Amino acid sequence: MGTRWSATFHATAATDPAAVHAALARVVDRVDAQMSTWRPESDLMRFNATEPGVWVALPAELMHVLDRGLAIGRASAGAFDIGLGDVVAAWGFGAAQRAPAAARLRAPRRFPRPPTHATLEVDLAAGRARKHAACTLDLSGIAKGFAVDAMTRMLRIFGIDAALVALDGEVRALGTRGDGAPWVVAVETPDHEVRSTWGTLALDDAAVATSGDYRHWVEVDGERLGHTMDPTRGAPVANGVASVSVVAANCTDADAWATALLVLGPEAGAALARRLRLDALFVCREGNALTEVAVGPRFEPEVAPSP
Repeated sequence: MGTRWSATFHATAATDPAAVHAALARVVDRVDAQMSTWRPESDLMRFNATEPGVWVALPAELMHVLDRGLAIGRASAGAFDIGLGDVVAAWGFGAAQRAPAAARLRAPRRFPRPPTHATLEVDLAAGRARKHAACTLDLSGIAKGFAVDAMTRMLRIFGIDAALVALDGEVRALGTRGDGAPWVVAVETPDHEVRSTWGTLALDDAAVATSGDYRHWVEVDGERLGHTMDPTRGAPVANGVASVSVVAANCTDADAWATALLVLGPEAGAALARRLRLDALFVCREGNALTEVAVGPRFEPEVAPSP
């Protein structure tokens, strides 16, 4: 998936780390083979190549990711949209990695357009999906989180119930550390130039995912534009949010919600997070300064009781 993965775990002396490593690598390869837009032969790209109206049989894991993507798309009023592959490619973030041409980017497009959750049908029972309108799916906002969840399931098969699994900015803690303490992970400062820690987060059987504008970006007319697309404009998000971190029970949902809230912005996103009882941390740019908006007990500062 164009990035690195890792797994840190506590296990018995009888556990063979090499066997665990090989099994985890197979999991990541399987998810990549199903959901990558960088592999022309992937199941996702095979589906992208089909015409609207045609049912296509797809693997169960891919079907699950499509179903969750559409559900979070509906719950976020289209802020999370898995059907923006053509827009991602136009801005130079796709597999071709073309430099964005200003003339092409400024050409008129039909936006907003119907959200993918209104034009894509999934039949979980039959293991098939079909498009009701032309669209190009891109699962970069959810597939990595799913891969992390799939790796944790593999660790459980090995009898491992204390682990920290990571893939890019998606992390899931399985249980606690061997000594019973929570796993501690860093929330990165959204800085284009320097890697540093904004804060830390203690995870106990939970997942965290971060979406931001500071690792994958293009420069157009002297302006840095992040890789997350705004479905209402067909262009990179431009709402002042530098990053959003979301804690959830699983990494699939945390990954997708981090993207959705980034698109919605600090006001609408925070309001939705509160309504859905999501734990979310927005880090916003105000000139050269960074400020934060914290939602939920995982991120909101503790308030001392009145005397």
